[in-house]
Amino acid sequence: MIRTGEQYKDSIRDTRDIYIDGEKVADVTTHPSFKAIVDVRARIYDMQHEAETSDIMTVEVDGERQAIGNALPYSQEDWWAKRRATDTVLEDIGGIATRVGDETVGEMWSLYDGQDVLSEIDPQWAKNIETHIHSVLARDPFHVSANTDPKGDRSKAPQDQDPDMLLHVVKETDAGIIVRGAKYETAAAYANQAFTKPTIANWGNDAYSDYAVGFICDLGSPNLKFICRTGFSGRADARDYPLANKFDEVDTLVIFDNVLIPWENVLFYRHTKAAAFIRATLHRYSAFAFVQRNLKFADMLIGAALYNTRQTGLDKQPAVQEKLAEIAMYRETINAHLTAAITLGERSPAGLMMPNQSLLMTGRVHACSNLYEAINTTRDLCGGQICVTPDVAAFEAPETKPWLEKYYTLNDDWLAEDRRKLLAFARDLISSDYAGHRLAFQMFAQSPRFNQMGAIYRNFDWDGPLDFVKKAADLSDRVRPETSRAAGDGAVNKWYSDNTVLKAAE
Repeated sequence: MIRTGEQYKDSIRDTRDIYIDGEKVADVTTHPSFKAIVDVRARIYDMQHEAETSDIMTVEVDGERQAIGNALPYSQEDWWAKRRATDTVLEDIGGIATRVGDETVGEMWSLYDGQDVLSEIDPQWAKNIETHIHSVLARDPFHVSANTDPKGDRSKAPQDQDPDMLLHVVKETDAGIIVRGAKYETAAAYANQAFTKPTIANWGNDAYSDYAVGFICDLGSPNLKFICRTGFSGRADARDYPLANKFDEVDTLVIFDNVLIPWENVLFYRHTKAAAFIRATLHRYSAFAFVQRNLKFADMLIGAALYNTRQTGLDKQPAVQEKLAEIAMYRETINAHLTAAITLGERSPAGLMMPNQSLLMTGRVHACSNLYEAINTTRDLCGGQICVTPDVAAFEAPETKPWLEKYYTLNDDWLAEDRRKLLAFARDLISSDYAGHRLAFQMFAQSPRFNQMGAIYRNFDWDGPLDFVKKAADLSDRVRPETSRAAGDGAVNKWYSDNTVLKAAE
């Protein structure tokens, strides 16, 4: 059943130990570092019930309403519906919130595709993932993801250093496994559950490891501690930093201090093959929602830059138009990858409609790798005033207000207050502490660049270029492509096979 915002807030008012800035948080729904982003997530839940948006935010399956973000994708239209819902949310809240569930729940679908791998190891694991897929549909929890560990000495195997540096199993009981260690999880302090799994690890030739464990963690479980980074919300007047005060998604070091994970929540355990599989296919679906946020961020960059150049009368200059076109090109290339990934979608091993993997992963690298250049171009177009403009208090103080109104009023259409608001928005978008944090987050949130490039390598159809060159160079028949996709992410169907096209057109 779809939840309301208030039901969500009630669900996280529990006994969890949350700390920020050395302070223990009594109520995560009202604490100034968390309230704004909790309200954003609550708003998304409420949009599922409101008449204007309920048909966009939910879908009916077997007589029950389900959140569109949680719904399994079986067709192209399912992906267009998810894309519409995400756009609707971001337009409604007036900014970008990334880790709100739709961008993380898809990671479980990748494991759903790998049921044959899990069944080879233990049929119970495959059953557990199917159970949790349907549990999410039924309970509508705020689901997040836990990947990154404290780094430790990465030249050493996990067992050759402090054993708690990486999350691992310390004991088996009749009720489940006991785990120790730590994970970084964005939004964990105010979410309901997390798909917790190994980071990229060097397993060597080991077939088994206590560190190769994946499970669903109830974030209200005993013996969990949440140590959060300093927040951006509440540091300064929201009128000076409108984005930081509303969209700060707080990252948390989650300490597992002998936490019980019931057997029914364990998705794989000890088998390094299962851990390697999930790492290789983890973002098969979730990358779509992640990249879509970059598209909306590009819209924010374009809007801030274009308004600024129009305010100052520079938008007709060819050099300015060229720079605006550069940001538009960045934006439209992301749009093209997302659109093509749906249009050339592939049928997954579990029968889901999977965005075309080569196009989606290529789009992700483009969106992340070129983001800083788009930001820098926007800085250039906005000029130096975003870093020298006084705060809102100076615009309101009797002694300074007349002077600032004089120098920040541009014409009859652009008065000082609108100018101040735009510059404050642009500063928080591209030049504040929050802006720097968001840039780093977008570049590393789904994996480092080498791993993103690896996903392209594993999913690109190498046969096409090889076949073309073989014919063009008149190579002998002894020269044959080895495989259509290099290490096999488990991806199925070549791009342009009749099977793919027919199924994508259903």
